[in-house]
Amino acid sequence: MKIALRILGTSIFLVGGFGQLAGLRARTHAAPLPQQMAHEMTSEVKIDNFSFSPATLQIKAGTKVTWTNADDIPHTVVSDDKIFKSKALDTDEKFSFTFDKPGTYPYFCSLHPKMTAKVVVQ
Repeated sequence: MKIALRILGTSIFLVGGFGQLAGLRARTHAAPLPQQMAHEMTSEVKIDNFSFSPATLQIKAGTKVTWTNADDIPHTVVSDDKIFKSKALDTDEKFSFTFDKPGTYPYFCSLHPKMTAKVVVQ
């Protein structure tokens, strides 16, 4: 009888302990706070076939935009007012810029000036 009670007591202790661990794990993987999410906003632009896609990107202020060159030849990303300017990006190279202020930011490829697009920041 004493052995059965010890086994029962140990089982209850273990089950309770695992339950507490599960609760702790759930709390440590909670959703990020709104201010954390604002720092993590990102958006992507693909450069391919001599074009930027999307041609017009609408984002919120504080968003980091990353351009990736998927073309076989180099391209640049240069804003009309020179607020941002990349080096020549070879295939699969990336350039990023964080847009902190609302406004419309037209940009182009300085190597192929007919390649144009814009970022609209709200």
